[in-house]
Amino acid sequence: MTDYVIHPLTLFGDGVAMTASGGEPLRCCLRDAEAGESLVLFNYEPSLPAESPYQEKGAVFTHASPCAGPESVTSYPADWRGRPQALRAYDTRGWIHPSTHVHDGTDPEAAIAAVLSHPDVVEVHSRNLAYGCYMFRLTRR
Repeated sequence: MTDYVIHPLTLFGDGVAMTASGGEPLRCCLRDAEAGESLVLFNYEPSLPAESPYQEKGAVFTHASPCAGPESVTSYPADWRGRPQALRAYDTRGWIHPSTHVHDGTDPEAAIAAVLSHPDVVEVHSRNLAYGCYMFRLTRR
């Protein structure tokens, strides 16, 4: 059991309707899309603990219709193991914390534990390295 909880997207935005070619990272169920699934690509601005100059927007994929969500919110998404990610840490002000860390995907739990070990970190956003896109948000249990 982990010391953190993953918060997937539970909202869907207006954007570009598309059919998955396969492999698109779905933020609603925290897995890669299978070819042929109906998706929406839209611009999303994840919330921070407070108003902050570090607020970012970026493109995300979700299913076109609400889905069952992820298999687990207490374990790292299986489809995303092995993918390098940036774990962007935030403090209570919504400012980026120096414990922000890039991991290579081989042991994401250790990387998450290291970032969350800093008492000033209240939230962590996982971001894709290739495009900088928001993947999911983590908080302590």
